[in-house]
Amino acid sequence: MKLAKVQPIVLVAGGSNTWGIRNTFHSLLAILTTLIVISFIYLKQDNGTQLSPSPSPSQEHLEIDVSQDDDTNNNNSLSSSKCDLFNGKWVFDNESYPLYKDKECKFMSDQLACEKFGRKDLSYQNWRWKPNHCDLPRFNGAALLERLRNKRLVFVGDSLNRGQWVSMVCLVETSLSSIHHTSMHSTANESLNIWKVKEYNATIEHYWSPLLVESNSDDPVHHRVVERTVRVNAIEKHARWGTFGDPNGVYKKVEMLRVYEMALRTWSDWLEVHVDRNKTQLFFVSMSPTHERAEEWGAAKGDNCYKETEMITKEGYSGEGSDPKMMQVVENAVEGLKTRGLNVQILNITQLSEYRKEAHPSIYRKQWEPLTQKQIQDPNSYADCIHWCLPGVPDVWNEILYAYILQQ
Repeated sequence: MKLAKVQPIVLVAGGSNTWGIRNTFHSLLAILTTLIVISFIYLKQDNGTQLSPSPSPSQEHLEIDVSQDDDTNNNNSLSSSKCDLFNGKWVFDNESYPLYKDKECKFMSDQLACEKFGRKDLSYQNWRWKPNHCDLPRFNGAALLERLRNKRLVFVGDSLNRGQWVSMVCLVETSLSSIHHTSMHSTANESLNIWKVKEYNATIEHYWSPLLVESNSDDPVHHRVVERTVRVNAIEKHARWGTFGDPNGVYKKVEMLRVYEMALRTWSDWLEVHVDRNKTQLFFVSMSPTHERAEEWGAAKGDNCYKETEMITKEGYSGEGSDPKMMQVVENAVEGLKTRGLNVQILNITQLSEYRKEAHPSIYRKQWEPLTQKQIQDPNSYADCIHWCLPGVPDVWNEILYAYILQQ
């Protein structure tokens, strides 16, 4: 199915609800586990309009011939019934990976640049994802840009989704020749970042919207971490930030799973009514796992990803950071949309990322606040086991996305 021209889509404001739902999270882990599940990607025509959600065509088999699989008796096409992009194994490959170098990407984030901030063991960069019974097509920036000609690829979500956007920009930017003209534009608070390749009139963007519905996390810099409050019925473009502090507002404390279910219902209803499903694609990225509890993979209790240099090899490993109940809420929402004639493709990156406990920044990232003496004495206390080093795991997420886009 070809991507047709898209007419302007205008975000429609919802009701003026003055009440919110408040859920207190006791750890950053719980927050980000919640947020990444509801991140998603829009692929649409660039027509100068403001950002708007978009749907996807039906979830069909991919039709791309790829290189010879290890199992010579199997069909190597991604359209093969045996091909499963989301189940497979990590294969060490220090000849073709990493796909780019940390220092080569002009837009690398200091939150993700592990080598820049002193990490010496770089083997985490050399792992290739091998799906069962097929191979992912080799990433080609020029081929992707040709698919994106006169279009927008927009990542929407939180800091983990922003990391995937940085990965995609690095993948494409480092593959371009010097004849291409690129530019980066960001809003004052960096809620919207737009990287453009002039020759293709194509943009790759990130829009900060961690909870999809209106919340007190809508500002990417100044937002609540310990306590999140959402207006589950409000999916209009973000209201003036700070309205959630209204002492006269009515708040109700609700369990996280229920809040999530209500927010996705609002999201689903909005998509059904306001999105032209014949002209755009929508992908929903599943939960990004975290590695905060080392006892889950047999290490000492109280440790985390700090000092980890090898991946988990137990097949089907799953930590407590990946909540099956929340993933089921996502599946139910997507299935519900299908019954209403709107198809969303889920990029199920959870299991393949579960194995990669060694691929987080840990202590090798920019520290936005000076470390205390207590933190310096206990690196586990400030190790980042939530985000991912680049080059690294998010590149594979984008290789899978690339395979889907390439079929069009």
